[in-house]
Amino acid sequence: MAESIAQAKELTRPALEDHLALVSAHFTTLRRYTPAFLAVLDLQAAPAAQDLLAAIKIIRTMNTTGARKIPDDAPTSFIRARWKPLVFTENGADRGFYEFCALAELKNALRSGDMWVTGSRQFRDFNDYLLAGSDYTLMKRAGELPLVTANGGEQYLKDRLALLSERLHQVNALAARDDLPGVLITANGVKITPLETIVPQHAQPLIDQASAMFPRIRITDLLMEVDGWTGFTRHFTNLKSGQPSKDKQLLLTAILADGINLGLTKMSESCTGVTYAQLDRQQASHIRDETYSAALAELVNTQHAHSFAAHWGDGTTSSSDGQRFRAGSHAESTGHVNPKYGAEPGRMIYTHVSDKYSPFHTKLINVGDRDATYVLDGLLYHESDLAIQEHYTDTAGFTDHLFALMHLLGYRFAPRIRNIGDTRLYTPTNDPELATLAPLIGGTINTKTITAHWDEILRLATSIKTGTVTASLMMRKLGAYPRQNGLATALRELGKLERTLFLLDWLQDPDLRRKVTAGLNKGEARNTLARAVFFNRLGEIRDRSFEQQRYRASGLNLLTAAIVLWNTVYFERTITTLNQEGAATDPELLRFLSPLGWEHINLTGDYTWPRTNKIKPGKYRPLRRSTKP
Repeated sequence: MAESIAQAKELTRPALEDHLALVSAHFTTLRRYTPAFLAVLDLQAAPAAQDLLAAIKIIRTMNTTGARKIPDDAPTSFIRARWKPLVFTENGADRGFYEFCALAELKNALRSGDMWVTGSRQFRDFNDYLLAGSDYTLMKRAGELPLVTANGGEQYLKDRLALLSERLHQVNALAARDDLPGVLITANGVKITPLETIVPQHAQPLIDQASAMFPRIRITDLLMEVDGWTGFTRHFTNLKSGQPSKDKQLLLTAILADGINLGLTKMSESCTGVTYAQLDRQQASHIRDETYSAALAELVNTQHAHSFAAHWGDGTTSSSDGQRFRAGSHAESTGHVNPKYGAEPGRMIYTHVSDKYSPFHTKLINVGDRDATYVLDGLLYHESDLAIQEHYTDTAGFTDHLFALMHLLGYRFAPRIRNIGDTRLYTPTNDPELATLAPLIGGTINTKTITAHWDEILRLATSIKTGTVTASLMMRKLGAYPRQNGLATALRELGKLERTLFLLDWLQDPDLRRKVTAGLNKGEARNTLARAVFFNRLGEIRDRSFEQQRYRASGLNLLTAAIVLWNTVYFERTITTLNQEGAATDPELLRFLSPLGWEHINLTGDYTWPRTNKIKPGKYRPLRRSTKP
């Protein structure tokens, strides 16, 4: 009988009924902790959230007095359209849904910075995160803002708007003549012809031949050789004394345990003469986030300075992408689920890769976070000598906020946007002359909002550039609930301007489309190498603590950087040998070689270390016999 009634209710429920109504069943659960929660928090609000703060104070008073009816003069402007049918009834405001709605909006306001908690580190006043107003003013007056507009003048904004208008008319004229290469714009949208394969078929024989000449090597020997070239282990200093480790092999064993995801326990069983206690002490004393970063920078700088790496780029462009690893065993409860990757919890490792294939920054993030949140962290906070000027991401790696900040901070941002026909262009004003581009135009840019908040935008960008606050923290707060935050709204409008300029370049320049694709392919190929290296424990992150999970990500990135450097060095020796043997190689084909191969590296088995580095300084392993293609 009960099952039949439940089925009947489900069948007769209106198809368009809002499932938000079902939360009323949990009001009793909510009331168990919300009175105590609201009683201890000292909440403050910006002008945009004053009504919400007043509503919270009314709820707090009702909790104290035991009142049940919402006062007739209670503020209601914060109640969104979806909540109104539930909150407002014939008998007045519903107590449960009013409180539910206020708490839901409180969450959004705290995340966006429109409300804050006195004494909180995470939810404090938005201005407290930024550079002091007096310091910003002094820098602006002196013309020393570390931005593309050093003096902060509004003339810069006017020039960008003028450039946008000029570029819109230019591309509109080309589209009208059907002169956009590989691009067709119709009333139904835009169609872009896919690019040809970036690696030509005639380069494949050289790729196969050069790779086949690499000497076979164990991962332990590879690390020893790379350390002999760079001395990267000296950066793993003791936490107390500041001195490098006295036992390099023991240190490399602990690093290898992180990088191949074996763990200290299994590594002690696979490495002769090493105990778990020794590895644990080595890790506790020498392995930290900052030592991993310094060692990574050493490897990246060495590879960047190597002459052969110049065939792949000049070190001024980079790409970033996230790679998901499943969270299993003890880490399963710490992982997060993203429907994009299925129903299993996992962790994301977000990595920046230079045009020379070096992975110069990595960060462990939640799979539910948008990649764009962490793009600037890798560009601003890496410790290598790379001077990145242009950066590529996929669709998940861009937002309008990021477009604005990237340009102000001096980077050219070039994401590869999926379904680019659905991405709108924006104009400074309504312009009937842009008839051909009309199907792609989504509206006008609110220049008044940008002008009104121009100083706030510059202060935010300066705070990020000077390290006063991290870029990812500001990106999270700005993206949490931007409709209420005036700064976030203005920054988004500025981002629309920069995104439109980029899209116009994308439509007009096939070389830009080709460069972005090539850059992203390098990052994806690096992810394939990382997946092969991180093979133990079924490629799952199983450590319970976030600190240990970060060490896994850092160790993996350090190993891939070491492999990239080793392969770069031996590619040079391979090509030199081929030229000396009379099999002259075409210099134009060298840029298609990739230092991300691992077929010649033994990653499995017992991990034994030579007592001393067999390869003397200035000497190398013999190549395998050359075979002509």
